[in-house]
Amino acid sequence: MNAKKLLSLWGLKWNPFSPELPSEGLLATAKIENFAWRVEQLVQEGGFALISGESGTGKSVALRIIAERLSTLRDVVVGVLERPQSKGGDFYRELGDIFSVKLSPSNRWGGFKALRERWRAHVASSRIKPLLLVDEAQEMDPDVLSELRILSSADFDATSLLTVVLSGDGRLLELLRQEDLVPLGTRIRTRLNVEPASREELSELLEYALAKAGNASLMTPELKDTLVDHAAGNYRLLMTMGAELLASGMAQEVDQLDEKLYLQLFERARPRPAAKKKARA
Repeated sequence: MNAKKLLSLWGLKWNPFSPELPSEGLLATAKIENFAWRVEQLVQEGGFALISGESGTGKSVALRIIAERLSTLRDVVVGVLERPQSKGGDFYRELGDIFSVKLSPSNRWGGFKALRERWRAHVASSRIKPLLLVDEAQEMDPDVLSELRILSSADFDATSLLTVVLSGDGRLLELLRQEDLVPLGTRIRTRLNVEPASREELSELLEYALAKAGNASLMTPELKDTLVDHAAGNYRLLMTMGAELLASGMAQEVDQLDEKLYLQLFERARPRPAAKKKARA
């Protein structure tokens, strides 16, 4: 979206509905703040944490906030697994790239041992604590999750070499109930369950997003109420509708986004019920 036009038309510093919001545009709820604090404590000792919830309820935002908060800590190295669906060889290759360890996917034990030794050396010499974040973790191969559990511990589980935050929807919870993954499930030390947002939470996000972007009155109060009412408790749906309204308002160069624009954009798109055929006499 044209940043210059956003600024000149409405005084916006950025698109308040973009998935790529700057960190100051992310709303950290009380639940996310508490979970981020708990992960910060966990990373001092290592172990597993879990974020669960359905699509659009704020899991990815929670991960972003955790990544940005903990990356500022001097002794923490934050890595993000970009391909959770990878098999064993690709998993080791990506993990090696994340933590700057040369791994050989064809020799899993060699790579496994090298990564462990690299982490041991870091902990001993510089006290660096690695943190791995995995979004869409329900896509992970069960064998890779098992490898991750084994890779994370040493000294008969007395020492944790890595902190892992897994994030996923209900399928991840089902996955962790598999017999082979029960040992991993029992190692999850802190959890965040994100649920559909209340009307108040949706309103808070909308007001926060507009204010942080630079124009709290970009939308009329009536339009804000309409968006919240039609978002069905889903943050992502709320932001998607807001983005469509913003694009339409920019095209028409309106001074303020209002209900009239909403009706033009969304009500026309609703399929009309088919006309009933008249009964024959």
